[in-house]
Amino acid sequence: MKMKDILSPLRVWERAAQKPWTIKDPINDRPGADNYRGFHKNDFSKCIGCGTCEEICQNDAIDIVPVEGQETIEGDSGLRPMIDYGRCCWCALCVDVCPTGSLTMSNDYTWIADNPEDYRFVPGSDKKKWQDSERGYTRSPDIQILDYNRVEMLEIKPEDRDKSFIEIVKGYNKEQAIKEAQRCIECGLCIATCPAHMDIPGYIAAIRDDDLDNALRILYETNPMPEICGRICTHKCETVCALHNNGDPLAIRWLKRYIADQIPADRYMEILGTAHLEDEKLSRKVAIIGAGPAGISAAYYLAIMGYKTRIYEALPEPGGMVRYGIPEYRLPSDQIDKDVEYIKTLGVEIKYNTTIGEDISLEDLHKDHDAVFAGTGLHLGRSTRVPGADHQRVYFATDLLREVTLGNEIDVAESIVVIGGGNVAMDITRTLARLQNQKYSKVQILATCLEAEEVMPADLEEIVEAREEKAIIDPAWGPKEIEIKNGEVQGLHVVKCLSVFDEDGRFSPEFDEDQKKFFKADMIVESIGQGMDLSYLSEDIKSKLKFTPGGRIEVNDKSQSSLEWLFVGGDIIEGPDVIHGIANGYIAARGIDSWLNRK
Repeated sequence: MKMKDILSPLRVWERAAQKPWTIKDPINDRPGADNYRGFHKNDFSKCIGCGTCEEICQNDAIDIVPVEGQETIEGDSGLRPMIDYGRCCWCALCVDVCPTGSLTMSNDYTWIADNPEDYRFVPGSDKKKWQDSERGYTRSPDIQILDYNRVEMLEIKPEDRDKSFIEIVKGYNKEQAIKEAQRCIECGLCIATCPAHMDIPGYIAAIRDDDLDNALRILYETNPMPEICGRICTHKCETVCALHNNGDPLAIRWLKRYIADQIPADRYMEILGTAHLEDEKLSRKVAIIGAGPAGISAAYYLAIMGYKTRIYEALPEPGGMVRYGIPEYRLPSDQIDKDVEYIKTLGVEIKYNTTIGEDISLEDLHKDHDAVFAGTGLHLGRSTRVPGADHQRVYFATDLLREVTLGNEIDVAESIVVIGGGNVAMDITRTLARLQNQKYSKVQILATCLEAEEVMPADLEEIVEAREEKAIIDPAWGPKEIEIKNGEVQGLHVVKCLSVFDEDGRFSPEFDEDQKKFFKADMIVESIGQGMDLSYLSEDIKSKLKFTPGGRIEVNDKSQSSLEWLFVGGDIIEGPDVIHGIANGYIAARGIDSWLNRK
């Protein structure tokens, strides 16, 4: 026997004098590890109610439910996850997949309650002692169940596009589109935000399944202009995409474009099942004023309902402001034509170069039709009205963009200042920059606006691309005077703009008159907004219509004015925004159908 074996029993007595290690209250005095997966917590300020946690739970332990006091707002469903601990297995997949990081787990693991229903609770709403605990399981930065990186599209490089009007963005191929579509978590927040309430998850799922015929059918349920919208929609849907909270939003606009780009126009009637429509027309006729998005949309839905529809357009081609206000490097004309030509195959007639109020009165139009829809858009520019604004070399952006589309030559100056910070301002800035580059082999154009850069109304991509094309963007300045000397424009005097709106959101700019600049220019372009041309309304009709305080024609929820036969929509009611126009056209078409069927 070894010595250690003899001494071993004696060593036990060494512990006799030591204080025993015990826990008097194991329920409360025994915390879990710092990263333990205990009961759930939810930060309501981050949660958007997307339902991703519910979708991933393999035990059906999560339900997305309404919560008292939690409102549905843009980008937030108002719903919150309820956990059923009779089903939960504490796998933490719900935490790992949460796109906003709002859902976490505490390190608490003990909970005693008499009522079994207590173990079904809404973290963040039903307050528990662990809600504000900093300990517990959170998603590791190294864990990414969702793909937060957008599949980028190919674009023409700035140095290859700054003299050209060729379309910049090239579009997804099949592999790219499917990969991007696979990122969608189908939360549906985009549907609520889209003015047309398109089934966005539906057509993205169809891309994922490589079923583009079905994808096109889903598009046309609520949007008959996919080529146009797939390029220049303001894509508010993307701003509320759940993925946007932790990375890049889904490329919803580009995916819409992908669907339409892949399908030739001669297959539309077959896919959409509309070949029979021209032979099944009703006797009732509807006139539409304006071949812009609202008018085209209304014509499409009226046509599939069976109405004989004629559009009266003042300009020589269809599209309205999307053709005459958006440059071809963003929206090629042939893509507008593809959308419109299909609608014409349904029996819609378009009468061009016809101005209502001049070539035919609105009253006569009504005599020949059972109903009239007006979607005339915002084609008039607005002036700053500063001294010098009436000079012949001070132009409206809308007028110049229209002239470019019509193919008319513009006397492009060597040095230009654009006043405005919206998309139209960026469009005219980039258009004139190209024309300058073609004429002078250099760009000398500057855009300025009241807003600071972080709140400029233009899309960020427009601002970035304008700078890439050598335009100068110098925001937060207010125009004071256009200097005229010897009958020629010399430039623009500006002062620093401190704020644009007051505390109530009303337009009330404030300036620092001591901070001044002078922008030298031979030509000034104003792009501070657009106005309505309602000259087609006679005084008699105007007297019978109701107008909003802002001067827009007042309509009901069916786009019907106070004159029962006159329906109104598009930018003159809501916008300016192509998708709002499309949505208005759809609403008006249904309103016209409802009204005519009650007669």
